[in-house]
Amino acid sequence: MERDELEKMTREYQQIQEQLQQFSVQREQFNVQKEELKEAMAEIEKSAGKIYLAVGGIMADVGKDSAVKSIKERQESAEMRITILTKQIDELSKKEKTLREDLTKALKDIKQ
Repeated sequence: MERDELEKMTREYQQIQEQLQQFSVQREQFNVQKEELKEAMAEIEKSAGKIYLAVGGIMADVGKDSAVKSIKERQESAEMRITILTKQIDELSKKEKTLREDLTKALKDIKQ
């Protein structure tokens, strides 16, 4: 294998590792958001008074049904992003493993 090819594979491997790291951080952020929304939903469910929802830079007085609907939509959105990121991480992990094996083999061949 030529040096240029090896360098290209190494750069690609590094890019994949960076993407995996970024996707993992994003997935963790969405998991945290999902837990926060779960806690917010529990508070809304047991609430009997006014409910305020952040809309842009202001707080708006909303009905309980509207608040529940908003939280559910945000939960579904977070769950969907988590699913998508998990699939992307799985695909990149497979690609990373294959590339790592190829790089290891190429480096062994060069040493021999």
